[in-house]
Amino acid sequence: MQLNKIPATIVTGFLGSGKTTLLSNVLKQAAGKRIAVIVNEFGELDIDADLLRSCPLDCDDDAAAPVQSNNGIYELANGCICCTVEEEFLPVMQQLVERRHEIDHILIETSGLALPKPLVQAFNWPEIKQHCTVDAVITVIDGPAVAAGRFANDEDLVQAQRLADEGLNHDPSLRELLDDQLSAADLVIVSKNDLLSDAERERVKQVVSAAVPDSVKVIYVNDGEIASDMLMGIDAAAESHIDHVHNHHDHHHEHGAHHEHAHDHFDSFVIKLGEVDSDKLQTILKQLLADNNIYRAKGFAALPGKPMRQVLQAVGERLDVHFDRLWTADEARGTNLVFIGKGIEKADIEAALKQAEA
Repeated sequence: MQLNKIPATIVTGFLGSGKTTLLSNVLKQAAGKRIAVIVNEFGELDIDADLLRSCPLDCDDDAAAPVQSNNGIYELANGCICCTVEEEFLPVMQQLVERRHEIDHILIETSGLALPKPLVQAFNWPEIKQHCTVDAVITVIDGPAVAAGRFANDEDLVQAQRLADEGLNHDPSLRELLDDQLSAADLVIVSKNDLLSDAERERVKQVVSAAVPDSVKVIYVNDGEIASDMLMGIDAAAESHIDHVHNHHDHHHEHGAHHEHAHDHFDSFVIKLGEVDSDKLQTILKQLLADNNIYRAKGFAALPGKPMRQVLQAVGERLDVHFDRLWTADEARGTNLVFIGKGIEKADIEAALKQAEA
């Protein structure tokens, strides 16, 4: 680590790649290391932060406080970090710098569509550079999704964007966004390795090797399980060479007649329900995933007579369900689900899901 500088690890990756699971596992291994966490949310509801808060740690539950305990979670405003970094990121980092004697490491989770480059560049600001360094940019990719080519250019999607707004012509495609996230990586984590066949693993390898130099290590993991010392102490000082990383986003900023946020291509909304029948909810959700262009569905459900909260996470057409923690006495039992997709209508999805209410 650079002398007296707090190392920061930036974790980036597409929606549903497994960033939150990875971070939760790192925090579980903290073992006395004082870690500050910054979470940049995508979507109206802080589902990711909520899942992180419920990890079995001494985390501070008061997420609204601007400065929290050493393992506190710092939530930035919604949106593309590229566009909000100046207003949101600097004040949070200044708070951390003031408390630098209490912090051993900073973990930053970017939103699913954020590019790491502008965030890394922010570490060159004098008030941050003096006290902090980017230990590594870690890009997490969903192994099965990449193997299936889900991030390749989608001609229908591009055409839909053009019809919706001429100004979007120059913006990066999903595949370009993935390439841009990989281009800044000091380490690549391929998640859900247990779901990959040898042939699929080879396809993932080809995508990654086309975007990153041979010197960048690629690690395949199951359920985000990895020793934290493989993620920390890389000492890449990424801020010192980030300007040499060229990506599609730079090109679109330079040549695009008018720049829209990358996530403006996506529809995002939250559906709130009461208690639900779990089997019905899963059946309806699977049908919705099959029939609609939903990239991501994520949230939690309240089941009648069940003391524990059920977490639901869907990427593409795959739905994962598990119980994560007991409902607390002072929280209202309810079901909250975030949907992110293209051309999806909240009213239609809400009407379908209401059939699952108990």
